[in-house]
Amino acid sequence: MQPVRRKPVFLPQVLTHRHTTKAYDKNRKIPAEQVSQLLAALRYSPSSVNSQPWHFFVADNDAGKARIAKATSGIFAFNAPRVMDASLVIVLCARNTLTPDYLETLATQEQADGRFASKEAREAGHKARSGFVGIHQQAGDVATWTQKQTYIAQGFLLLSAALLGIDATPMEGFEAGILENELNLKEQDLTPVVIVSLGYHSDADFNAKLPKSRLPEKDIFTKL
Repeated sequence: MQPVRRKPVFLPQVLTHRHTTKAYDKNRKIPAEQVSQLLAALRYSPSSVNSQPWHFFVADNDAGKARIAKATSGIFAFNAPRVMDASLVIVLCARNTLTPDYLETLATQEQADGRFASKEAREAGHKARSGFVGIHQQAGDVATWTQKQTYIAQGFLLLSAALLGIDATPMEGFEAGILENELNLKEQDLTPVVIVSLGYHSDADFNAKLPKSRLPEKDIFTKL
């Protein structure tokens, strides 16, 4: 069977159009098919040794968004409308630990998905991943490591949204403690890393009208 040929995408055009949305049209909703594609982008994001050290809370209705918006209070109140007016809001959380049981769950799933040709291959893959986790456990930086991996998932989500013509707002401006209590994150051994709102910008979104500004290539690239 011949590989499916997809229409090429001019990536620079997508990237220069993408921006951090400051105001949403609350009457416009992301079609269900595209919501599924956004969630797939998160699910299939790469992670070190396929650790998948994350969990995502998804809100597509006012009740769910209101729970998340509780964390956008006080000095972060400016983010509340970006949560409530968006079509879809996702809280990206990182696992604080990677337990032996969780690592076994990963290996079992990989086996079910046909990634191992033999029992020996499964054992070798499981041992290698556990070894990498052990390095971070010994260094005492597992939580930092998993949060870095979670930001990779955020990048995939933002790029996928841009390719689909969907606007997005990544937000670190929230009260983590409020969100931990609201979503019972400590009981699940999770840390909220970033909130991403998705939808379509409104006319009040001043950032949509501004030109993109980045440092020139000569200042950020060094050819070796």
